[in-house]
Amino acid sequence: AFEGKRLDYWVTGYGTGGTFTGAGRAIKKERPGVKIVLSEPEKAPMVTSGEKQTRKEVLGEYGAPAEKHSKWEPHPIQGWAPNFIPLVTEKGLEAKIHDEVKLVGGDIAIKTALDLAQKEGIFCGISGGATVATALEVCREAPKGSVVLAMIPDTAERYLSTPLFASVPAEISAEEQEIGG
Repeated sequence: AFEGKRLDYWVTGYGTGGTFTGAGRAIKKERPGVKIVLSEPEKAPMVTSGEKQTRKEVLGEYGAPAEKHSKWEPHPIQGWAPNFIPLVTEKGLEAKIHDEVKLVGGDIAIKTALDLAQKEGIFCGISGGATVATALEVCREAPKGSVVLAMIPDTAERYLSTPLFASVPAEISAEEQEIGG
């Protein structure tokens, strides 16, 4: 899909680490010059801490988390950064698929998700907002004219009763009724 097109940065977060590791590996193979920026919640700076995840064997397989990562704290970016570094994520980190890790706050993730819905018609969850917020930071820092890709891997439908929509009134305003005709 991107053959013959320029791509300078790819921005992603991590839940299980499958997208980061799998897509990241494919991007680096085809385009080694693309910079991959991994984002994680500022309240759960497990990767950026440099502290390894302790692991144990479960059902004859080594790799399950032995305990909660010491740098993890609860955060609103659902689907990202469980209370441990997943083994798939760790393998991607060890393979040096990423070029940089950036922290993103829950408040800016929620604001960006709401802005995407209101201004761009992109109805995504908090993790999508976090990805785009990080991509916008990359855009501010990257050389002028850089091409930055942020994949939004979710939809907001499952978050209607979460903090993402806490600021959205349940009732339709008079202005909205007028628009709806």
